[in-house]
Amino acid sequence: MTQRVSIQTADFDLSAEVALLRAADPGVGAIASFVGTVRDRNDGSAVSGMELEHYPGMTERAIEAMIDEALQRFDIRAARVVHRVGPLHVGEQIVLVVVTSAHRGQAFQACEFLMDYLKTQAPFWKKETTPEGARWVDARVADDAALARWGITVGNA
Repeated sequence: MTQRVSIQTADFDLSAEVALLRAADPGVGAIASFVGTVRDRNDGSAVSGMELEHYPGMTERAIEAMIDEALQRFDIRAARVVHRVGPLHVGEQIVLVVVTSAHRGQAFQACEFLMDYLKTQAPFWKKETTPEGARWVDARVADDAALARWGITVGNA
């Protein structure tokens, strides 16, 4: 069985990750994926990089619970989340969510659900580097609203 969650400093390869999930299950008929990258702007300021921190062990358990929830809510076959930590530069990959299913609709929904969940509930802390100096990134009201459409409410914003 493929590992469901990886927290790492190293970059990831989308093609290799998808191939691992496909190879493990000949019943896969659909694969949905999302890759998040470091943008060059946020909240009106230039961004030259970002640093992500986490609590080892706690972060993996939280994301495993999110995958368990996705498996209960959607008719999916597997899910994989890779999230990078440490210093990252503009254009670098941050996060990967891959979901397999027999059909595309469930794969798309579960992928979006997992990403919405990750944005608000995964224990990561982001610090951006801007011309004005480093700043911590707060949760956004829009991220909480995205999660709320799945029937999950939080008080991050």
